Amino acid sequence: MADPRTVILPRGVAVTALGQGTWGMGENPGRRAAEVSALRAGLDLGMTLVDTAEMYGDGAAEEVVAEAVAGRRDEVFLVSKVLPSHADAGGMAEACRGSLRRLRTDRIDLYLLHWRGAVPLEETVEAFESLVREGAIRSWGVSNLDVDDLADLPPGARPQTDQVLYNLSRRGPEYSLLPRCRELSIPVMAYSPVEQGRLLGHPALRDVAAAHGVTPAQIALAWVLRHEDVIAIPRASSRAHVEENRTALEVNLTAEDLATLDRAFPPPESKRPLEML
Repeated sequence: MADPRTVILPRGVAVTALGQGTWGMGENPGRRAAEVSALRAGLDLGMTLVDTAEMYGDGAAEEVVAEAVAGRRDEVFLVSKVLPSHADAGGMAEACRGSLRRLRTDRIDLYLLHWRGAVPLEETVEAFESLVREGAIRSWGVSNLDVDDLADLPPGARPQTDQVLYNLSRRGPEYSLLPRCRELSIPVMAYSPVEQGRLLGHPALRDVAAAHGVTPAQIALAWVLRHEDVIAIPRASSRAHVEENRTALEVNLTAEDLATLDRAFPPPESKRPLEML
């Protein structure tokens, strides 16, 4: 199997286009061993970008990630997220220390604002830059920010990504957000790329999958990954699930496939509010 393809972040770092999400991990102790095993399997397959957040399981997901990457930290590009209520100068420093402790590491590779809250973006960006200067984080980015929010970032601020909800049933970002991110050379990171499984019974998706001899999940992932500047971070609950996700990189959708999916999941014809899960 070929090495996973990569996406280049604005600061020149190459990350895997297909990473691993951890939403929901750490919430059930009985699943912990399987979650750790799944994440390790992903690392073995080259899916070395791992996304988590202080909010997930109140930090428990970060602890699962710590166990999974133990002894392999230098292979991994770690992404975590700070809650908007912690995104002022003092709160972010404290939140970052908490994430570092739970992740059992000395740095976070990419630290994101989880969504926009009441703290002015200028203060949040300065807090991020302070953490970069200290070496606690390597870079920063945003999540769930729409075009107008990006415009409100202070002059010269350059997030490394905007992580948003994007999949076949949530195509709103295609109208203006994806084009604006391309203008700014900011890759988009797509969370819930298979809509937490809710997409997978759709007849059009099943038909395209059958034509390729793959699963509907692999088609849904391949559709998100058709963009060269979009990173997908599906969650996987087992080693078999991870292997299924990884194979999506080998699926090449034809123009006919894309037309079939467009008919079933029409692209936006006007601006839509940015959706969140």
